[in-house]
Amino acid sequence: MKAKEFKISIITALIVTSYMTFIIIVVNIGFVYNFLFIWLRSWFIAFVIATPSIHVVAPYIKEKSNKKKL
Repeated sequence: MKAKEFKISIITALIVTSYMTFIIIVVNIGFVYNFLFIWLRSWFIAFVIATPSIHVVAPYIKEKSNKKKL
């Protein structure tokens, strides 16, 4: 994976996980007293899981899509 692709995948994981965890927490528990702590904790866990997943899955999908000419 090239450096540019690596940076893009990190930024993508950062944006997507922060947005999704924010929305999910607002829907499930609302704006409670310790919302920021709960959200940051959830975001960190999601980011740690999503980042390696993107690095493993994205090249596989790219390879398969190039073969099938979607």
